[in-house]
Amino acid sequence: MNNIRGFTLIELMITVAIIAILAAIAYPSYKDSVLKSRRAAAQSDLVELASFMERFFSENNQYHQTYASTPVAIALPANISSTHYTYSLPVKTATTYTLRAVPNTNGGQNTDTCGTLNLTHLGVKSAATVNCW
Repeated sequence: MNNIRGFTLIELMITVAIIAILAAIAYPSYKDSVLKSRRAAAQSDLVELASFMERFFSENNQYHQTYASTPVAIALPANISSTHYTYSLPVKTATTYTLRAVPNTNGGQNTDTCGTLNLTHLGVKSAATVNCW
């Protein structure tokens, strides 16, 4: 008699069910980790942009324009990626500024509960929810 070796349909279905359960547990954790890493990159970018603003202030003694009355404009350095966040400078006066990082809708970053990240000239960090910085 020939012995045929292989998997039965029941064994195959149990394996598929185990894989599905593991994926259902692992995927949300993975997605949360991706959101956190992108948020950390945005926070780092805001700190780098704040450093630019402080250099601008030390050269011009004001945040909003140069001595020649040219308004300040934040130019994203090559190492700052704006794929997941949009960076802006919505508030700027001679002595104050607020930098903002707004999550983009691509890649699902807009589902991050922290929402928009802000950094002021005083180093005050804020977000939509607490403990995001």
